[in-house]
Amino acid sequence: MPQAVNDRVLVGNATSDDAGVYLLADNLAIVQTVDFFTPILEDAYQFGRIAAANSISDIYAMNGTPLTALNITAFPEATLPMTMLEDILRGGAEMAIEAGVAIIGGHTIDDAEPKYGLAVTGIVDPRRIWRNVGAKPGDKLVLSKPIGTGVLVNAIRKGKAGRDAVDAVIQVTTTLNAGARDAAQDIEVHACSDVTGYGLLGHLKEMTKGSGVGATVHASAVPTLPDLIAYIGRGLVPPGTKKNLRFVEDWARFDDDVPAAHRTALADAMTSGGLLFAVPPDQVDALVANLRSRNTPAAAVVGEITDGPGIRVVNQ
Repeated sequence: MPQAVNDRVLVGNATSDDAGVYLLADNLAIVQTVDFFTPILEDAYQFGRIAAANSISDIYAMNGTPLTALNITAFPEATLPMTMLEDILRGGAEMAIEAGVAIIGGHTIDDAEPKYGLAVTGIVDPRRIWRNVGAKPGDKLVLSKPIGTGVLVNAIRKGKAGRDAVDAVIQVTTTLNAGARDAAQDIEVHACSDVTGYGLLGHLKEMTKGSGVGATVHASAVPTLPDLIAYIGRGLVPPGTKKNLRFVEDWARFDDDVPAAHRTALADAMTSGGLLFAVPPDQVDALVANLRSRNTPAAAVVGEITDGPGIRVVNQ
């Protein structure tokens, strides 16, 4: 994409960051992001909640506070009941209220497949922006949610997973990353990104390449959703996750004893995943304790930043 030419653009699209940041005053900048997608669950209300939480997450990943949002909706009026659209919008509205976000408008089109999400605007102190670049050798990598929603959703769609899998997906994807952001307010965060469509390894690839560093990931330390490895073993891997593995094959290398299923899990195409922090080693215990005190779905040290280049995945 063409790069923004404006000295008030503090974060643009040069490093594939989670959101854009525009300077308004010395102590104030706006953060903007947009995301929408097709339903990942049949429950329209829960789909609305998940899509809204996913959209808002990018503001938290920049250390911002979300304020307002616009609905982005596509819906097949001729083939699906309008009550389904009402449920989607109700779910999105309730999640926005939980996040303190005012939905002040939006736009809807008639389309063959439902789609929903938000364009979100927030604010951030320009002196305290978290970017997906800036990680330093020696930093510890900390993750605030388990991985695996892509595989579990695929298993649910194929009728190979039951209510427990549905509940696990809903619990993780509708947990706002506000708690994870708040947990790091007194921490020196060198880099941060939320783990979504490119998977843990994909987002870590962007973080390390953009920072000019490498990383080691400890596969056994990465938290996963229940039965994730079993579902992968049964072949229930979505196309997006397979694509992610191809995306990182030039940057990530796996030790021989890392099982194939764990390699796939680390590339799982997530929805509304957790925040991935790179922080100094002397502050990692404080961050983990802060995450746990806020009951984030996970608070795991999953690796460390190295001199690089590339990502090494070890079975530890």
